[in-house]
Amino acid sequence: MLPPYASKELVAERLPLIFPEGIPNRAYCTRDTAVYVIFTMLYIGAIDGTGVCLGPVHVYRMTGLQASEDSAEARIGYRTNLRKKKYIVPGTPLYADNSREGIRDETLNQGFIPLGAVTKREDLPTTSDLPRYALKPELAALFDPNLQGSALDDAILHWQETYLSQNARARVSLMRLGSAGKERVLVQFPNGETRNLSPGPSSIISKAVVEVFAIQFLEQPGVLWLSESGNKVAMRDLALASEIGLNIEAQKTLPDLILVDLGPMAPLIVFVEVVATDGAITALRQEALYEITDKAGFARSQVAFVTAYKDRETAGFKKTMNKLAWGSFAWFLSEPDKIVVLRDGVSQLARLNEQVALSE
Repeated sequence: MLPPYASKELVAERLPLIFPEGIPNRAYCTRDTAVYVIFTMLYIGAIDGTGVCLGPVHVYRMTGLQASEDSAEARIGYRTNLRKKKYIVPGTPLYADNSREGIRDETLNQGFIPLGAVTKREDLPTTSDLPRYALKPELAALFDPNLQGSALDDAILHWQETYLSQNARARVSLMRLGSAGKERVLVQFPNGETRNLSPGPSSIISKAVVEVFAIQFLEQPGVLWLSESGNKVAMRDLALASEIGLNIEAQKTLPDLILVDLGPMAPLIVFVEVVATDGAITALRQEALYEITDKAGFARSQVAFVTAYKDRETAGFKKTMNKLAWGSFAWFLSEPDKIVVLRDGVSQLARLNEQVALSE
């Protein structure tokens, strides 16, 4: 009843392939704790349908010495003897007993279970300490050491297409499209004009802002300004911005993009900062940009601020999310039809039931 023995190294190598960028809570499915959870499930044979389940105790009492014992006798012995009070596992435990919450609440309940990778017994009381988690057999099969090369790639792709949710698959596809290579990035403006940007993650996000965000969220979009690393100021953009009174100086704080929505009676100026690693719309940056529009005679109600990211799971978002200015927006390439609103001021706050009605 045991699956083939898979080493921790093999599990660590395959988890990022099975759960690529774009997967919700990906860190919970690929970090060290996830490696030991999956390794231990495979080690003891906690596969859905076999009647064998895993509990956090199996993970945090696992030792390097025990993990190296790959015989069926050793694996079954660990599984059956572990709950005996006097049983001592040889070697040093990988985790402390107080780490069971991270194993259960994050890696299992927030990571693998929502993705359909792990099942959980629902017939046990929440206070029960009996094992309740099992690996789906289709996922367990991907850790067979004999599965290699193109056969492994095909099997992983089949699993993703079959078992990941539609939203998860869409996010993965968008993230793959947003992987920066060595080729220059061609951006097509709403008016049909094109521009080549230097290769890199910032250019990929900028392209998505112009080609996707602007079309999705602006009524009649246009691009007033688009900068890039190593070429912060384009003379054509300077001239266009100056025509509507925006005095942009190279030595001052500059946005990555300036969009305009010509649909409303009063045009809307949209400042966009692209974050690959840093550089969000902070309160300080917001005020610096307001100075430009104030001098140009635009009312502040005609100005919007957006910070654009690749995905909510990226380090850039996690690093800057607590610095985002109130009254601004956040947008993600991997979820292009959604936007985060950071409301500013009590006058703008609708009651919760009104917010729910608006979101329907």
